[in-house]
This record gives sequence, structure tokens and C-alpha cells, in this order.
Amino acid sequence: MLTHTFENGVLVVALPADVGVGDRSALSTGIARLAGAHAPAPVVVEIDTPADGAAAVSAVVRAHRMCARLGVAMCVATPGAATRRLLQANSDTSAAPLGVHASTAAAVAAVAVPAAPPAVRGDAVPG
Repeated sequence: MLTHTFENGVLVVALPADVGVGDRSALSTGIARLAGAHAPAPVVVEIDTPADGAAAVSAVVRAHRMCARLGVAMCVATPGAATRRLLQANSDTSAAPLGVHASTAAAVAAVAVPAAPPAVRGDAVPG
């Protein structure tokens, strides 16, 4: 049902194309379980097909609340402008904001944790 990969330390979860009302609970729970198993890695949920119904949006918004409780950052990537507007209008604003992006690359860049700068030795101070 759900597929996932890692990109730059970010868990990327792809929703199936045929999300129905009966799938909402299983999808949101599945996303949250993957997020918990890979914590503290941030999560990007991909919605590749336009979600004209509210089922995919509902599943993602619920998963966002679950991820917020786990302390895991989450955002969404979807090319559909209407889907992005639905997600923004229905996301829970009491938790960490749900980032909504037009591409997976932009979403991954938004939540990726930057690499730590190289350590500098204290005895390398110019004298």
C-alpha cells in the first residue's frame, strides 16, 4: 500500500493512487508507524495524483498530527494546486506547521537536517 525511500536523510512516503475513504485510517497509521520507526528522520509524504476527494488529504492531516506527537517533522509534496490548498486549509495549526510543496525535491530540502560543519581543533589557532 505505502512505499517509502530515503533521500538526504529524509523518509519519503508515497501514497497509492487510489486512496478511498476506507483507506484513511490505515494510511495515516502506516505513515505514523514508518515515521516512528525511522525517527528522528523527517518525513515527506508524496501525493502524485490529484486528490479530488478528501480521503488522501484527511489521511495526511491525521498523519501530520501523529508525527507532531512523535516530534517528527513532516511535510507534503504534491503537484496539484487544488490538493495543496486543501492540505493548507485543513492542517492542524496547533502543532508544527505542515509544509506543503509542489515537488518532492522542494519538500525534502525544506525538512532535511543540514550536515554539521566539520569540527575545528582547538590547537589549530593561529599564533
